[in-house]
Amino acid sequence: MTLTISRRRACLSLMTATSLVVLTACTDPLDFDLRGGLGGFSTAGAATGVTTAERPQPDDRGVISYPNYQVAVAERGDTIQSIASRLGVSTPELARFNGIEADVPLRQGEVIALPKRVAEPSAATGAVATGPIQSGNVDIGTLAGDAINRAPEGQGVQTAALPPATAAPAPGPQSGEEPTRHKVERGETAYTIARLYQVPVKSLAEWNGLGSDFAIREGQYLLIPVAKQAAPAPVATAAVTRPGAGSPTPTPPSAVKPLPDTKPQKTVAAPPPVDVGEQTQTSSDARMVFPVSGSIIREYAKGKNEGINIKADAGAPVKAADAGTVAAITKSADGVPIIVVRHDPELLTVYANVTDVSVEKGTKVTRGQPMAKLRSGSDAYVHFEVRKGFDSVDPMPYLQ
Repeated sequence: MTLTISRRRACLSLMTATSLVVLTACTDPLDFDLRGGLGGFSTAGAATGVTTAERPQPDDRGVISYPNYQVAVAERGDTIQSIASRLGVSTPELARFNGIEADVPLRQGEVIALPKRVAEPSAATGAVATGPIQSGNVDIGTLAGDAINRAPEGQGVQTAALPPATAAPAPGPQSGEEPTRHKVERGETAYTIARLYQVPVKSLAEWNGLGSDFAIREGQYLLIPVAKQAAPAPVATAAVTRPGAGSPTPTPPSAVKPLPDTKPQKTVAAPPPVDVGEQTQTSSDARMVFPVSGSIIREYAKGKNEGINIKADAGAPVKAADAGTVAAITKSADGVPIIVVRHDPELLTVYANVTDVSVEKGTKVTRGQPMAKLRSGSDAYVHFEVRKGFDSVDPMPYLQ
């Protein structure tokens, strides 16, 4: 009888412990991935080791601006219609772009993607800095997009006079990394998207104003949180030998001078020069001409190299690929000039890594007209891009 009671008590304790484990597991969000068969694991903690930065603060309109896109953060009681009215954009277009009806109430903090750029944040809109949030380097895509938006038809980009030296400096652009923008497809969840980009689902929800159920909709645009920069690695210090702990063994006298190597040395062939080798030859019926006569040393690769690099003799003239108007002239982070020429409202060409610029903003250029020169030494190449709107395209179909 005593043995039976002991067994019952042991079974009851085991069942209680099992129940506690199950209840404990229920405190975490469930997300079963059945693509690998039944019994998939939860992805709630798939990216808990990643620390993300906080989402930037919007201006008084709710706008957060990045070089390649803008978003609006909904306020309490907002709808697509109220946001469109506040920003002066088309309500049907804004609703269609975000896959939501115009009169559906939005959550406070929900992110709405803007199909077109609105006025950039500034002190007048309650922003902490002017213009889009940018990284330290000049983004050629942003430069091309600004040239399209700001340059009126037939005219170059207009610039304002600098304030007097005694005036207080105007707030500059805000710095930061541009997050990836993900468009939700059918069947995706917040957990699968967080796992795809290896970020915590909680951070994904905070950045996009998701509800407690982490629900998302097809066609919705989500901002992928930006990871915080890791702290610099500690500098290694030289080891200190403690008293009585021994010291490094000195080099034996016989090993002061190494023995001669009697093995025959292998001859290593010199690496071939970095040169794709294709010569810049323009056909008579091509839409554009090559900006320089030389060889292509780097080809177009979307997302990696947004144009082509053409190497030629130092000081060679850099020519306009086609007739147009100089829409902008700026410099890279290293102070190297960049020229943007607008050929029509949506088509631009970009000429980077040049020197001795001989044109100005608003200058009308003809096909093949010299605008600058190539730099000297190993930098004697031009980075040439063709952009339709904000997106780069392969320049070769225009040149051949």
